[in-house]
Amino acid sequence: MPVRLVITDAMWDRIEPLMPADPVRGRRWADHRRTLEAIAWKYRTNSPWRDLPGELGSFQTAHKRLIRWAVDGTWEKIFAAVLAAADAADDIGWSVSVDSTVVRAHQHAAGALKRGPQGRNEPADHALGRSRGGLSTKIHLAADSHARPLALAVTAGQAGDAPAFETVMARIRVPRTGPGRPRTRPTVVLADRAYSSRAIRGHLRRRQIRAVIPQPSDQVGHRLRRGRQGGRPPGFDADAYKQRNTVERCINRLKQWRDLATRTDKLAIAYQAALHLAAILIWARR
Repeated sequence: MPVRLVITDAMWDRIEPLMPADPVRGRRWADHRRTLEAIAWKYRTNSPWRDLPGELGSFQTAHKRLIRWAVDGTWEKIFAAVLAAADAADDIGWSVSVDSTVVRAHQHAAGALKRGPQGRNEPADHALGRSRGGLSTKIHLAADSHARPLALAVTAGQAGDAPAFETVMARIRVPRTGPGRPRTRPTVVLADRAYSSRAIRGHLRRRQIRAVIPQPSDQVGHRLRRGRQGGRPPGFDADAYKQRNTVERCINRLKQWRDLATRTDKLAIAYQAALHLAAILIWARR
């Protein structure tokens, strides 16, 4: 039975120039397109690595490529290059929405060594948290106004949204194809009530980014009880806030890959690398 592929010729024309070149010495890379298809097949179907169809090559090759490029930062570089090409074509909507989603972790995701060869790149807790629902991981992300991911971060499932906000914002970094600094500042940031705090609003104000974040009822009541000392309510554009659904749609796109909707990776860097691959292919479809 033929394997259903996800990388079209048009997508590959955009991705191929971004692939690492063969080393001057040593073995050449296995075919990049087939290896990316193999990794995508595994995460789309949520199948074990050993069940990889023979048409997609060796599962060891695909798994080692995923980890190796996660450790040396190649996935992030390819993702940044895809964003740079989109920015050069004026194809990024800079009205950015921020949110997070919790992903249940399979029992196979547990048991990784506290210290492995990944060292500095792998968090000590492997971005796994234990709560009443069991093991889980949380994906924090920022999406552009066309529901495509601009920045990603993973933490343990019980982690709060607000503490990860500045990390996500710091990862919005779109290089220029010509001269100039990378673009790191959206025009507006939309987020739900979980991100309504003085620290977040102050962070956006210092960077001259307009915040569209509603206040929760307890903050409104506290301000009203203080009277004049409570100050003015923060500005809120209700019409602009209607566009916050873009981040929810972006999350839905990522979770169409079943192994991203239910984590089976022991290492956080492997799971995040798969997220970056899914994001790269989303942008390559433009």
